[in-house]
Amino acid sequence: MNTKKTYYTSGEFAKKANVTIRTIRYYDKVGLLSPSKKNANGYRLYSDEDFIHLQQILSLKYLGFSLDEIRSLLANDSVDIQSSLQLQLTLVKSHIKHLQAMEQALTNTSSFIAEKKEINWNEILNLIHMTNMENVIAEHYKNSSQLDIRISLHDNYSTNPKGWFPWLYDMISPKPSECILELGCGNGQLWKQLSHPCQTLCLSDISEGMLEDAKENLKHLSVPISYQRFNCETIPFSNQTFHKVIANHILFYVKSISNVLSEVTRVLQPNGSFYCSTYGSSHMKEVTNLVKEFNPKIVLSDVNLYDVFGLHNGEEILKQYFSHVEKILYHDTLVINHPTPLFDYILSCHGNQRELLANDYSSFKKFLEKKIKKDGSITITKEAGIFICKNT
Repeated sequence: MNTKKTYYTSGEFAKKANVTIRTIRYYDKVGLLSPSKKNANGYRLYSDEDFIHLQQILSLKYLGFSLDEIRSLLANDSVDIQSSLQLQLTLVKSHIKHLQAMEQALTNTSSFIAEKKEINWNEILNLIHMTNMENVIAEHYKNSSQLDIRISLHDNYSTNPKGWFPWLYDMISPKPSECILELGCGNGQLWKQLSHPCQTLCLSDISEGMLEDAKENLKHLSVPISYQRFNCETIPFSNQTFHKVIANHILFYVKSISNVLSEVTRVLQPNGSFYCSTYGSSHMKEVTNLVKEFNPKIVLSDVNLYDVFGLHNGEEILKQYFSHVEKILYHDTLVINHPTPLFDYILSCHGNQRELLANDYSSFKKFLEKKIKKDGSITITKEAGIFICKNT
């Protein structure tokens, strides 16, 4: 099979893609689309794979995203036509829903004004909100993509044969007779293996986009699941509703842990259980060391989440609300032998790495490649676990 790559000059590439050379040069200048290589004379050369990147850029630009948003959205994207199409399909579906909602709101407002001969200012404000939804859609895709990247790294490179979500699922051990609530369900990954209905299973999140992702990921299940959007500091259920409440890696993100825990104890039935997971100070420490070695100014997180609610202080916090708190550790490490997943994971973190690496992605990738090549792999510490809490 012939695997030899075909390369095109800037002019050939622009003509083949039906864009101007000026556009190609500008995308190169702003770091959106760099040539695959340069020849001995310094001419920029583009490959067929570069067409995938260009097609992504043009599609996202057509959908109304700014160049900064496109750069952010594509920072983690591999040269893969399938992922390229999936990215655009996800965003197009989001825009279709958005436009349909705008159409309905415009129709309702127009009808109201025609019938009542007055302006419905609530509808007008709703329209203003809708016209600003593009940023929300972009932010959700970015957040959900980053979550998928982090889950994928652990799924593919963990040494523990039982992954985090199957392990956590076994710890929770949902029963058909139980009413269960998950706070901050994300994309619903925890419930992919559910094979039987519960009396009640409610998955909640503050993000409507995440709930849509959860519905999509769990549509294969033939069990009833309710999805509700709310802030977990105010849980919209009656006292003593649930046998089990779950908070998987979310307590360190909330504004008030005390408010959340007060609400959890309120909605738990007598002898009910609260399962909350978190990290320790050593979790993924080698990743932090790597980026600091490359650029000491990089900070992957503005806050040490384990200091807010971690394995070392979680029990003390929880015992203010529960009479019995048990800590169970999940034993695992990551052994990573390929730079791209690690590169993507680092970009998915919540710190300043995107800004500091924006014009230096290739150098940072080469740095990771060199590190992995030296020892064959990079071993990364994981320090995670759960607290199981009860009032007895």
